Amino acid sequence: MNKRLKHWLIGLGIVVVLILGGLLGGSLYFYNMTVASGKKSFVSSGTTLKKSDPLYAQKKWYRQVHKQRWTEKAAGASLKLVADYVPAAHDTKKTVVLVHGFGSSKEAMGGYVAMFHRLGYNTLTPDTRGQGQSQGKVISYGYYESRDYLKWVKQVIAKQGPQSQVVLFGVSMGGATTMMTSGLKTPSQLKAYVEDCGYTDAQAEITYQAKQMYHLPYWPMVPLTSAVAKAKAGFYFKDANAVAAVKKNHKPMLFIHGGADSFVPTKMVYQVYQADAGPKQLLVVPGAQHAASLSHAPQRYTQTVKAFLAKYIK
Repeated sequence: MNKRLKHWLIGLGIVVVLILGGLLGGSLYFYNMTVASGKKSFVSSGTTLKKSDPLYAQKKWYRQVHKQRWTEKAAGASLKLVADYVPAAHDTKKTVVLVHGFGSSKEAMGGYVAMFHRLGYNTLTPDTRGQGQSQGKVISYGYYESRDYLKWVKQVIAKQGPQSQVVLFGVSMGGATTMMTSGLKTPSQLKAYVEDCGYTDAQAEITYQAKQMYHLPYWPMVPLTSAVAKAKAGFYFKDANAVAAVKKNHKPMLFIHGGADSFVPTKMVYQVYQADAGPKQLLVVPGAQHAASLSHAPQRYTQTVKAFLAKYIK
C-alpha cells in the first residue's frame, strides 16, 4: 500500500468515525428530548393558572376541590403511580378516568375534570408514569401507559363494584393512550372512550415534529432514535400505534380534534377515525389549536361529549 493511499484511508476512517459519533450523539440528544422523562422546553405543561384562560374558573375550582389520593403499581414495572379522585356531587357508579398529555400532569386537566363533574361523573386523574408525581424515567407515547390506565380502570371497578360504568378520556398523548387502551382486552364496565387530538402513532408524530422543529428528514435521526429507545426503554416508536389499536376496538369512541392543530396535525384524526371498528363520532372544532378545543368552543364541546356518552352510559 503506497503512502498516499494509506493517508487517504486514514482520513476516510476519521470522517466515518466523526459521522457515526455525530449520529450517535444526535440520537441520544433526541432520545432525551422525546423519551426520557423531565421538563420539556418545547411543550407547555398547561399547569399555569391565568385569568385570561377561558377555563380559568374551572381550573381554579379543580385546584381547590378536595381530592382523594389513589395509588397504583405500573404495569410490568416497580413504579408507584398516583392519581387524584374527585367524587361526583351525588352518589353514582359513573366514573371518567382522565389521561393528560406529553410533558404535562394531572394538574393540567382541571378544565376537563370540571366539565365531567358538572355532567355528574366521578373523576380519576392520574399522573402518567414518568410525569408529575408518578415514578418512572421513560415516556413511551402510550405503549406502556395504555396498560397502566387499564389497571386504573380495573381499580375503579374493584372499588365501585361490578355495576361501575367507566369512560376513558384523554388529550394529546393522552388521546393516543386512550386509543391504544381500546386495543387491549378490556373489562365490560369500560363502556366508552373519548380521545381529543391524539396522534396516529409515535413514529409519525415524532417524524412530523423533527421536520417542524428541526427541519430534519425522517432518515437517519428518527430510526436511530427509535433504536436507542428500543435499547434503553424497550420499545420502538412504531410500537406506540393508535391506528392498529382502534382497528381492534368495538366499543364506542368519540374523536375530537382542533381544526387548526399544528402540533398533532388535524389530518391524523381522519386516519384514526376511519380505522376505528366500533361505534364512533367525529368532532373537528374549526379554528381550535392543539388541545384547545374545549376552551375554544366550550358549549359545543360539552354538549357533544354529554350527548355521545348519554347513548352508552345510563
